[in-house]
Amino acid sequence: MPQYDAAFQGSRGAFSEIASWEMLGAAASLLPCPRLEEVFAAVHSGTARYGVVPVENSLAGSVILGVDLLIQHELFVIRETVCRIDHAVIGAPGVQLKDVRKLMSHPVALAQCEHFFQMHPQIQPVPEYDTAGAVEKVIKENQRDSAAIAGRRTAELFGGVVLADKIQDHAENFTRFLLVSPEKGEPDDSVRNKTTIVLKLANTPGSLFHSLRPFAERGIDLTKIESRPIKGSPFEYLFYIDLVSEPGKMPVVLEAVTELQKISASLRVLGTYPKTDARP
Repeated sequence: MPQYDAAFQGSRGAFSEIASWEMLGAAASLLPCPRLEEVFAAVHSGTARYGVVPVENSLAGSVILGVDLLIQHELFVIRETVCRIDHAVIGAPGVQLKDVRKLMSHPVALAQCEHFFQMHPQIQPVPEYDTAGAVEKVIKENQRDSAAIAGRRTAELFGGVVLADKIQDHAENFTRFLLVSPEKGEPDDSVRNKTTIVLKLANTPGSLFHSLRPFAERGIDLTKIESRPIKGSPFEYLFYIDLVSEPGKMPVVLEAVTELQKISASLRVLGTYPKTDARP
């Protein structure tokens, strides 16, 4: 029996923790992990039943490590959620924004706040493994010239002070999280679904064009296509692809995937799961 319902990367208060609750409910028992690789290890070992993986942000683009780990590991995607991300600058009690010279957070969070750094050139961005962990570090060490970027809830959790609020470049800032499992999910064809596949093209002229044709001919929407290098094979790539199907159209998607499989070097279906849209 797994000891936890899910593992997520970060400390308490991380956006991944919120995503975990959205997908599994507020009563879910959660395992915080310092690194995203440890989330996958916890699921493989059976310590956690599921893993929560960030894969895409509406401002910064793909979370590359999340995508690469999904490709590397034999796990299945069974659910997704989209979380609104509001970033705050959080410091130790008594610290003011004018005192801050270093601002720590996850690289993706830092990338979402470029305008803030342009407006405060005296502040240096410093990458950390996660947003909430950066807040915890600043507060526990009582750093006087540093602060962290995270959700304002972390200020309450760790006893910090909000020095600036909603500093992301755009108000419409969302991150997409996936729930991964050792077991396949059971698709519900009565709802809009998303199917995620990983594809290696045949090394022939026009292979990318021919790989997209089965979806174009059937009117299937591709919402994401990303190339990722194959380690150990210089300048060869896998394609990570998300497909959306309308209710009742899963047989059409399966037909297209089957056709694509015949003309590809390799194809793996990571999962089919209900599509979730960003909420205002």
